[in-house]
Amino acid sequence: MPVANAMLDLKQYDSLGAALREAIARWPEEICLIEADRDREKSRLTYREFGEASAQLASALEHSGFAHGSRASIIMTNQSKWQISAYAVFYAGGILVPLDWMLEADVHVQLLCHSRPDVLIVEYWFWKNITEAQSFPNLNVRTILVTEAPKDADLKGALRWEEFRVADPPEFRPRSRKDTACIVYSSGTGGHPKGCVLTHENYLEQCSAVAPIFPFFPGTRYLSIIPTNHAIDFMGGFVMPFTGGGTVVHLRSLKPVYIREAFTRYKINYMAMVPVILKNLQTGLQDKFAALPWHKRIALRLLMRVNRILTRNEPHLQLSRKLFAEVHRAFGGELRAFLVGGAFTEPGVIRFFHDLGIPIFNGYGETEACTAITLNDLKPFRPDTVGRPVPGVELRIVDPDGEGIGEVAVRSKTVMAGYLDDEEMTAETIVDGWLMTGDLGRIDSLGHLHLCGRVKNMIVTKEGKNVYPEDVEKVFSGLPVKELCVSAANFVWQVHTMVDEQLVLILHPSEGQSMTNDLRAEIARRNQQLAHHKRVSGFVIWDRDFPRPRKMEIGRRELAQQIRKETDRSAMVPL
Repeated sequence: MPVANAMLDLKQYDSLGAALREAIARWPEEICLIEADRDREKSRLTYREFGEASAQLASALEHSGFAHGSRASIIMTNQSKWQISAYAVFYAGGILVPLDWMLEADVHVQLLCHSRPDVLIVEYWFWKNITEAQSFPNLNVRTILVTEAPKDADLKGALRWEEFRVADPPEFRPRSRKDTACIVYSSGTGGHPKGCVLTHENYLEQCSAVAPIFPFFPGTRYLSIIPTNHAIDFMGGFVMPFTGGGTVVHLRSLKPVYIREAFTRYKINYMAMVPVILKNLQTGLQDKFAALPWHKRIALRLLMRVNRILTRNEPHLQLSRKLFAEVHRAFGGELRAFLVGGAFTEPGVIRFFHDLGIPIFNGYGETEACTAITLNDLKPFRPDTVGRPVPGVELRIVDPDGEGIGEVAVRSKTVMAGYLDDEEMTAETIVDGWLMTGDLGRIDSLGHLHLCGRVKNMIVTKEGKNVYPEDVEKVFSGLPVKELCVSAANFVWQVHTMVDEQLVLILHPSEGQSMTNDLRAEIARRNQQLAHHKRVSGFVIWDRDFPRPRKMEIGRRELAQQIRKETDRSAMVPL
């Protein structure tokens, strides 16, 4: 029987590349990657085969001039080529810049121009969109590798990833713990790119802290559905499984029917998700339970109460699988836990799954802290908090009020080196070695963190996407008003909650101007142009000039304080 200590001791390695190299040597014939397309398995790779494929790409990169410390960006859906490319970059001593494939092409160009990679590895359809973007002429990348391009496609000077190979073996280029491993962009940075510079030490320390709670060893399987560029999946769907000899399963189609089939086909043990997916799973199960005969519904409720009592101190998977055999069979029968992060998760949703014997490990983290800051270890079960600090992380509450609520600050070896090419923002965010998160919270007598709202002007959607109001404003620029801005409603009318986060459009009309139906219709029309998670929920009319303490820049905090003093949330007119 494999045991948790089969995982690598990451204290012994100086870089992700070195740790992954050791994993390949230790578990050469174990399966590391499985890729399925709908109901058909496309490929499965052993660690040895994965290493060979990465070595060929690393060698070609080195022959093309990719040097120690060069940058390579990846824009790709979850698939084996993602991890193969990432390891090749690390092997060659490079820095990885993973970008979200869901972003618009113009944003891809903007972030590529900001991060300045020497190499871009991109899936064909994303490359096609980039070449058609208005900002495409601004792009300057020396080598572009396109995956899965049609035979006769015009690649606009790019090369085919599948053909970019040389026969010579690559040179493994060591990196130190303080060297940059990745530059990771927050999911909402369109107007002002925030590239988090994360070191090899950040990742190795984070993995060492979290791995004992989610142990991987040969045969352990993780279902990857969150984009791998996301901090959660990069750690849970790449670093952690690979440093324990585990297996990552990728699906090319994420329709619910294929996700359900993957659980039973591959006997999944772990899956990370954002709260909206967990909520959808809950709704589906509740609908099925509601269709049961009345006597079975009563029996189910009784069993859930019994399980809650018996698992209040810690999960008992074997017991719960017997009490709810049919439910657990639907998840493959070997599910150990769901990992939920990226946004606030409602306690009632966590309790629902816990009562069915499906552990939900929720936590709190930021890209700036290399993923997890706190984690609920379910010992005991506490759905009302985001858990205690993970090992190696210090927390403190800055300027607490009478209820102990203040800004959450973090100090750890997992805190980023800073923001790429932005010393001013770095100095504002990391103060005397403490990461100022911009989130409000309090720490209870048992050391659990309770999140209570935000200091900073942003929201986090249920999908785990950061939305910065400043990025939304450009859609409303040019409206026939004197001035406008967009703000987080919870930033204006501060409440101690992470629920119901919304954006509000603040309008200052010209003198004598009224709110006409035409103006209201134009606001609604522009709002519909935004992605759903970026839309404003309503508007507020403010009849005086916006404060501008910093030259021409709007004083957003001062404006929020003024509005809060004279109005409440009912002043927001819904759209």
